[in-house]
Formats: sequence, C-alpha cells, structure tokens
Amino acid sequence: MGHDSLDLSSHGLLKPLVRAEDLLARLDERVARSNQGPGFLERQHFTDAAAALWLAGELVHVEDLVLHDGRMDVRAPTHEITRAHGVLRARRRIAGNRPDWALSPAGLGVLVAREGEGAPPPVMPAEAPGHAERAREEDEEPEPLAEEFAEIDAVLARAGRTLAEKGAVQGADTFAAPWPLPAPAAPAGFAEAGEAVLGALMRDPDRDETALLGEWLAVVRRAEAEALPPVMAAFLAWEAWERIEPLERQRWLGNLLVAALLRKSGKTGAHLAGLSAGLRDISRERRQSRDRATRCLAFLEALSAAALAGAREIDRLELAAAQMERRLKGKRRNSSLPRLAELILSRPMVSAGLVAAELKVTQRAALNLIDELGVRELTGRGRYRAWGIV
Repeated sequence: MGHDSLDLSSHGLLKPLVRAEDLLARLDERVARSNQGPGFLERQHFTDAAAALWLAGELVHVEDLVLHDGRMDVRAPTHEITRAHGVLRARRRIAGNRPDWALSPAGLGVLVAREGEGAPPPVMPAEAPGHAERAREEDEEPEPLAEEFAEIDAVLARAGRTLAEKGAVQGADTFAAPWPLPAPAAPAGFAEAGEAVLGALMRDPDRDETALLGEWLAVVRRAEAEALPPVMAAFLAWEAWERIEPLERQRWLGNLLVAALLRKSGKTGAHLAGLSAGLRDISRERRQSRDRATRCLAFLEALSAAALAGAREIDRLELAAAQMERRLKGKRRNSSLPRLAELILSRPMVSAGLVAAELKVTQRAALNLIDELGVRELTGRGRYRAWGIV
C-alpha cells in the first residue's frame, strides 16, 4: 500500500500535516529548553503507558502505575498493571538510548525479547546516566513469580507425560492430543516442556512473527528512502503496523516504534512523542476507518493533540515550580524540600510511602515535608492519601 495513492492536497491533509509537524517541533524545543523538561519526560512515560493499555481495552490508573513502579503497591498488582509497567520500561529504554537504537536489529531484539546470545547490549548515552542505571536495575531484579511459574511448568509437564502414556496404552486411534505433547523429560527440562504447551495454547502456530516484523521494517525503510516528511513517514509506519500486526502479544510496541521513528528523523529529538495518549482522544471509528484519508487525518490529529497536551503540561509544571521556589527560599542547604519538589514535578502523584522511600526519611517526616511544601492532596481520604500537581 504505497503512499502515492494518498494525495495530500486533494484530501485536505496538507494543513493538518503542517500543523502536526509544527506543533511537534515547538513542543520538542520547549522540552529541550525548559528546566522542567526532565520532569515532563518522566510524567509523559506514565501517561502514555496508561493510554497504551486504554487503546488495548484495559483500564490502568496512572496512580497505581506510579506506585507499582516505585514498588509501593497498595494491593497485589493486576495483569493490566504488569503490562502497563512493561510499556513504561520500554518507553524509558527507547528514550534513554540513541535515536536510532529502537529500530536497529539490536534494539528490536531487546524490545521484543528475542535477542540472541551474540546480540550487543543496548548502549545508553552518556548524557542520561539515570536511565542507564534504572534500566540496569530493572534487568537485574528477580522475577517475583519465578517459583510459582516453575511449579506450573512442572504440573504441565507431568500432565503431558500422563496423557502421552495413556495414549500409548489405549492406542493412537483412541487418543488424539489437542496440542503437541512434550516428550518425557528429566526434571531439568520441565520449564521448557511447560513453555511449549503454553505457547501452543496461547499463540497461533502458523504466525511467523519474525517474517511479519521484517515486512513492517521493509515499509519503514522504503518510507525513509523516499525522503518523506517525518510525520508522513510515521503515518506509513503506524498504518503498516496496524495492518500487518507483527507481534500478537505486544501490539502496543508499534506506537513506541513510530515515536522512535520520529525521534530518529530529528523531529522530536528531545522527547519521545506520546502517540498513544494522542490516539486515545480519537474515536475508534476514525482510527480504524476503511477510508485511508480518514485514518491519516486521525493520525495527524492525534499527534497534534499529544503535542498540545504536552505544551499545557509544561506550562503547569513551570507554574508549579515557580510556586514551590517561593516556599524554598531561606531553607537550609541540607533540607529535603528541594528533592521533594523535584520528585513531585517528575511524578503524576506521590504518596507518603513513596516520598519516604525516595528521600530516605520516615513516613512521618515525609508528611511533614509535604505539608511544608503545600502540595495539593488528590484523594482526600484518610487511609490512602496522595499528593500531586493539579
């Protein structure tokens, strides 16, 4: 599906294209020059991760995602929270690497968890050591449910062996397994056998995701070779991802790769576009319309909406920072208030436990600092309280 079948002028797409390009460039310049740029980037990661799950039909509250990321969950994390945290980690990894890393073989291998033993590790830029340390900590942290998964794998393997033995006794004509059964294996192979059974149940065996991903990459390479405007090349990549659906269980990764393509082209060099947050404001009928011009217009409006929302967010952060600075005047040099202000500016919300963990103080001291800084409370409840910038 080539881009030559979509005439920008005849379909009224030229002005929306220019507007989206201009708004993205203006937001990127503000992020690069504003003192609140780092805080905006971190807050945008949370917002876009929650929006990505919303597009997939799953509701995730940003507040729960913030607490889960800080390992301060007030309840057991749900499957949706875990998936949203995966999107959050992927955004951080893409934003913390070189602009061309996400679309490189090594980057794609890491993002889809298919890197080989010889694949080079992701290279973090020197100007973002915080992202590199955070990604390293996340990679080294143990899997919280590893023992439970191992027990499930063992049960599946025993069940498979029992069914196989039963089929051998009764005869092949009286027993037909609903999926390929694993061969009897030693205890060390239980995990691999269970993974094979689960993979057959949960995935389409006829899908070659590697070939589908290569087909999508070919579309991206053609768009880059034809020197199209960055936003139009991004639309072709987004459209191809929606049509090809390379990854069955990581459909959300497409929006991140499209945002990475905009960053690679230099259109958003200082930030990663919040495409999912912009698409959330567009109706599903327009996003998935059969008319290509309608889909293109919806994509352009989503980028414009995301850029405008980002500009408003920076305005709010700068105003809140100015108000906090007045309260910080005359404070001691070793006061924890400046660090609390930075934390609040970089999170959609904070709780007393989160502040205590980040600042290495007690929860009582955290509450005193919050009261002294004068941050607005968001929940208004006694047992679970949260504060943030409204």
